Amino acid sequence: MSPADPLTQDFELGFTYTRSTGPVVGRFLTGLRERRIEGVRASDGRVIVPPMEYDPDTAAALEDFVEVGQEGELVSWCWVSEPRAAHPFERPFAWGMIRLDGADVPMVHCIAADSEQDLVTGARVRASWVDEPRGHISDIRCFELVEGGAS
Repeated sequence: MSPADPLTQDFELGFTYTRSTGPVVGRFLTGLRERRIEGVRASDGRVIVPPMEYDPDTAAALEDFVEVGQEGELVSWCWVSEPRAAHPFERPFAWGMIRLDGADVPMVHCIAADSEQDLVTGARVRASWVDEPRGHISDIRCFELVEGGAS
């Protein structure tokens, strides 16, 4: 081996434990199974989606659930021109930060668009659901652009 050859080692990362979803995330996932999106109200009044168990500023437990809209605003996005095997689509798509109507904190999800040129910050998007929801974040298949919808 020459000094220019890097050392390599195969490694498989794994987590050998399981964790229950708990009452907050569990309720969020149950809502998704029912095609409903819920957030939680923080101590300062902000609505956080997906919900968190504890307030990010005060560490107080959060229990005030709020149903938010199925539509929202595209706050920021990143185009994926060459999807990988683990991505949700085999064709180009975008990851987006989406602030749903009634929420104050944006969530990350995939955006189905025909091209990068179709996306603009401030565009309106709507949740598109799988045919048979099962209580998983992928129950929202993606978000799709709303016709003529810029905020």
